Parts: sequence; C-alpha cells; structure tokens
Amino acid sequence: MKILIYGYGNPGRQDDALGVLLSERIEKWIASENIMDVETDSNYQLNIEDSAKIADFDTVIFCDASLEEIHDYVFTKVCPNDSQIEFTTHAASPAYILDLCEKVFSKSPDTYLLHIKGYEWEFKEGLSENAQINLEKAESFLKEKILLSLK
Repeated sequence: MKILIYGYGNPGRQDDALGVLLSERIEKWIASENIMDVETDSNYQLNIEDSAKIADFDTVIFCDASLEEIHDYVFTKVCPNDSQIEFTTHAASPAYILDLCEKVFSKSPDTYLLHIKGYEWEFKEGLSENAQINLEKAESFLKEKILLSLK
C-alpha cells in the first residue's frame, strides 16, 4: 500500500497555507516514526502533471484550505465523475487530476480530499488562531487514518 499526502495552497496568504503545512507536518512525522510507503508532496496549486504522480500510488489524500461552511475539517472521497472540463490549469481540482490519471495512465488510486477550514486570506504569512486549531485536528485525524491504512 503506497500512500501520497499532497498539500496545496499559498503559504503567503495566511490560512491558504493549511494544506502545505499539513503535508510538511506529515513529512516530519513519517520520517521520525520511520513509516514506509507514505510520501508527501506540496505545491501552490494542482497541475495536470500531478496526474502522472498520483498514478504511482494506491491511495492519494489531497489536503487544502477551505472556505466552505464546515466546522474544522471534512474528509471526502474524490470521484473522477465530479470532474468538469478545465479551461485553465490554474483551476485543476483533485477530481480533474484523478480523471486525467484514469484516462492517460489507466490508473485509479483511491483518492480523497481533506478540506481544512480557513478564516483569513490576506497577503501575509501565518495562520489565524482558529485555522491553527483546525490544522492540529486535521493532523491528528490524518495520522490515525494513515496508521489504519498501513495495517
């Protein structure tokens, strides 16, 4: 079982950094615990080339900040059928990346999105206090999910 944790967002826009920061925390954790078969990656946004990257994994968990009306975080299954035609690579969604992976590489990893509630989006670094709390909750959830998946 190979797992990819892929965080995305802009660390220069406050809570938009949630996905990237979670990916960095998980990377440190898997190194300190010597956990095998789990990799991390991060970027400002998803790119069509990410469809090639996810083809090498059994499970992919995308992590991103959310503007949605959720409490702290939500974990949802990504379905390629939810993909819409993209006219710009600046709007690539996890569903679009999964859809490309299936069409181009004939691979379909189990794919999920961990949405983490954010509150502030100004052009400056640093999370809001509530986003920091949500990050810690999402990190605990994700660590447990990874450990259960590897059993």
